[in-house]
Amino acid sequence: MTGQDDRAEAIIVVRNLSNRFGTHTVHEGLDLDVLRGEILGVVGGSGTGKSVLLRSIVGLRRPSGGEVRIFGEEIQSLSPDRRSQLERRSGVLFQNGALFSSLTVIENIALPLIEHAGLARPDAEHLAEVKLAMAGLPKKSGRLYPSELSGGMIKRAALARALALDPDLLFLDEPTAGLDPIGAAAFDQLLLTLRNAFNLTVFLVTHDLDTLYTTCDRVAVLSQKKVLVVDRLDVVAAADDPWIKDYFHGPRGRAAQQASEAVHKES
Repeated sequence: MTGQDDRAEAIIVVRNLSNRFGTHTVHEGLDLDVLRGEILGVVGGSGTGKSVLLRSIVGLRRPSGGEVRIFGEEIQSLSPDRRSQLERRSGVLFQNGALFSSLTVIENIALPLIEHAGLARPDAEHLAEVKLAMAGLPKKSGRLYPSELSGGMIKRAALARALALDPDLLFLDEPTAGLDPIGAAAFDQLLLTLRNAFNLTVFLVTHDLDTLYTTCDRVAVLSQKKVLVVDRLDVVAAADDPWIKDYFHGPRGRAAQQASEAVHKES
């Protein structure tokens, strides 16, 4: 595994991680560092366990072996209270938003502030409106229910909820999946703006090549039950691996690279 900068602080440290489902092994001996302030893109073919890795890191799944350290603490060995405190420093956006269908958007965003920060409902909903604006949604959308939102609005509402507790770490699972190209590009720019404004560290699972080229500082490729390579995108794309070649150098990969190069020339 390459691409580690010894001068940068690793916020997430994964060592010798194993994940098994019965006799099926998804990860074996997986190592990965996520550095403070970076957007790390995680890619891989179907079945390589991208979402499983995310769930293992955030504590939603107990790994079969190995360890995960966040902010220097091994999450599985923490007391429930300490683990809860640590979890408040992270925000998670799941693939389909995972908003509560019976709550309005504002109520969804306010819920972590009520449950974890102990705020009264009026105060929580006032702060929720601030988060809504940060995610690029109009105030009136806060009164809507998830079923009344477009796909892009659901993603932004879920992002606002992930930002509710002012996290240091943001976990995004396929945040642009299902969005049209314009909506996906707008989300990418919003992510960059938020990362730069709040010095977020972002763990980003995606298959979207445009998102990789637009937002990511480094890219990790899951293959052969481990992290095959992690480095800057240009270094990863040059790796001598069949899946990497097909992914980064196929028609869609070339188009994403050319679009990225055109943007950089303009800027």
